[in-house]
Amino acid sequence: MRRRDFIKLSAGLGAATLAPISSGRAQTKAVFKAADVQPVGYPTVAAVESMGKKLAEATQGRLSIQTYPSAQLGAEKETIEQTQIGAIQMLRVSAGAVGPIVDDINVVNMPFLFKNVAQSWKMMDGDVGQELLEKITASPNANLVGLCWMDSGARSFYNTKHPIKSIADIHGLKLRVIGNPIFIDMVNALGGNGIAMGYDQVFSSLQTGVIDGAENNPPSYVFSNHYTAAKYYSLTEHLIIPEILCFSKRSWNALSADDQALIKKFAREAQLEERELWKKYETTAMEKAKAAGCEIVEIADKKPFQDAVKPVWDKYGPKYQAMIQRIQAL
Repeated sequence: MRRRDFIKLSAGLGAATLAPISSGRAQTKAVFKAADVQPVGYPTVAAVESMGKKLAEATQGRLSIQTYPSAQLGAEKETIEQTQIGAIQMLRVSAGAVGPIVDDINVVNMPFLFKNVAQSWKMMDGDVGQELLEKITASPNANLVGLCWMDSGARSFYNTKHPIKSIADIHGLKLRVIGNPIFIDMVNALGGNGIAMGYDQVFSSLQTGVIDGAENNPPSYVFSNHYTAAKYYSLTEHLIIPEILCFSKRSWNALSADDQALIKKFAREAQLEERELWKKYETTAMEKAKAAGCEIVEIADKKPFQDAVKPVWDKYGPKYQAMIQRIQAL
């Protein structure tokens, strides 16, 4: 079956799960399909599973969530498209992938924006985070509802060639990034070759030499087995990109106001629950990488890296200046 036909068929099936119980009750009986590229046990997957249990209990089984981890329904680009048309109801996706769709979200995709992960939590939990989620919901082109943020730690470079201890070590490396112009320009500014690629293709591309490396957080590096192919992990921590849990606007509009409020409530709880899971998962990932003989490189002075990406800030920063100032003041 061609992919386009599959998406059309899936959209019909997705819409069918949201049929009203009766015209007198503005409620629906539904099983929401929730997609994630990460594996079973990953904090974002576990948090959505927990959210589904709470939702099923609160509605006596009328509403429930079926999770599809490990990119079962496609890579991020494909699952975003399916969520936009209602074939998938819920999607956990990186803000890096949402930025090209809702430009305002690109503010959190700027390299070295956050001083540390704790500052990103303040953004997620406060007015700025809520405003950005509302921009997703209000976007006429996104067809998504922004439910909540999820932590994904700091992203660093890993590769198959050699340790990255300075900018000179990045020179010429083919490094995979999320398909966002900001990230491609960032790697190029550091002297590498930024290559946009789906997350599901990274492992095989590392093995075959199509790319020399990538950049991601420790859990993604380890639990997607990238660490078995790329033994050098350097803690540049150049990006702290939050994750976003979205709902299909097409499916959302079929729900009653009460059901929408209930989903938002449990999404907020999932945001905080995932954060606690993340802390443990990240520690476990680093321990596993070290035990496997991976070389973990500390970067004591990140200023040269920060200075090198100034062209990225000059190109993209001005349009987000007001929001950047609010985030940096947190």
